[in-house]
Amino acid sequence: MRAIIIGAGIAGLVTARQLGLAGWQVDVVEQSPGPRDAGYMMDFFGPGVEASERIGLYPRLVDLAYAVEAATYVDSSGKATARLDYERFARAAGGKVLTLLRPDMELAALAALDDVPSGRLHLHYARRPTGYSDAGGTVAVDLAGTEPARLEADVLIGADGIHSAVRGALFGPEERYLRPLGLRAAAYIAEEPALAARLGRRFVLTDSLDRTVGLYGLRTGQVATFMVNRETGSPHADDAPTRLRQDFAGLGPEVDRMLELCPPNPYDDVVAQMVMPTWHRERTVLVGDACSAVSLVAGQGGSLAIAGGALLGDLLGAIETPDQVPGALAAFEGHWRPVIEDAQASGRRAIWMFLPHTRRQQRVRRWVLRAATLPVINTIVARQIVKSIAS
Repeated sequence: MRAIIIGAGIAGLVTARQLGLAGWQVDVVEQSPGPRDAGYMMDFFGPGVEASERIGLYPRLVDLAYAVEAATYVDSSGKATARLDYERFARAAGGKVLTLLRPDMELAALAALDDVPSGRLHLHYARRPTGYSDAGGTVAVDLAGTEPARLEADVLIGADGIHSAVRGALFGPEERYLRPLGLRAAAYIAEEPALAARLGRRFVLTDSLDRTVGLYGLRTGQVATFMVNRETGSPHADDAPTRLRQDFAGLGPEVDRMLELCPPNPYDDVVAQMVMPTWHRERTVLVGDACSAVSLVAGQGGSLAIAGGALLGDLLGAIETPDQVPGALAAFEGHWRPVIEDAQASGRRAIWMFLPHTRRQQRVRRWVLRAATLPVINTIVARQIVKSIAS
């Protein structure tokens, strides 16, 4: 049995590992020249924890995780307005929460490929697919360049992100399925050891309307940041650094300093979800952001990428003949779609809490975060307030 996976991100690598362990021959094709270093910090909890423990990936994630004490919200003068204690957050999330850079999660999944016996798995970095076919009994991918120029297999897996080329070629244009959430996000890492030392083991987030910036120090002495704002419909600046300086200036001296250090090409993209009537056809299936994209406001992108990739790899790995592929793909979607739809709905409801639009929403968010320090209110009253405001 052979598989072609397009995309060497978290979902693609986890799927590849599980298939390789099941005895499949796997080709992973990635346009980037190597593992990507762009991405923001993520809280890892929920389905991905159970899946990573089951497949043996969790210890690698623990080794790369950051020990975060709290998330502190500050106004433009730097004064704290609210604080979320991470120990309490971990208990509310089931006891296991890891804080990881997205690139580190990818590196952990890449390192886990060492568990696959030699010769079963081939990574093709810096290779650009030029054509896809899933007609008949096999799938095929044409690649720019040579050695090889064409790959053939029993199944094609599109794990190439929210702007998936596999989806565009075999399921239809992106605009048919993309559901923008009215937000735009950027992320990058800059050298600023003095600021990293001041941040310590905290997330620092701006307590602001319609835009927010998060800052966190890395063990390297660098500072990572993400920036999210509501789309206004106005034209964007031609380059991302100019856009970010226009949209996020005035949120405090630390933010202004990070804007000065913005690299020429930071991650900068629309915040959206992918909503599709089906994720599979013939011998092709989509996984991860290519078919779902819960969005960063849902807070579980990395977790769901690992859990979804593990499930797909295990379901396909259990079959014995190529004619069983369509049934395995249908079983994957049947099991996994309800989980994704719940996470997407949660993300849409959480937008106001993530990025308040009015002073009232901002005050309620502060109250909810402050109430989280009180055991009874944390589990009863605050939850009800969030539910009522969101609706």
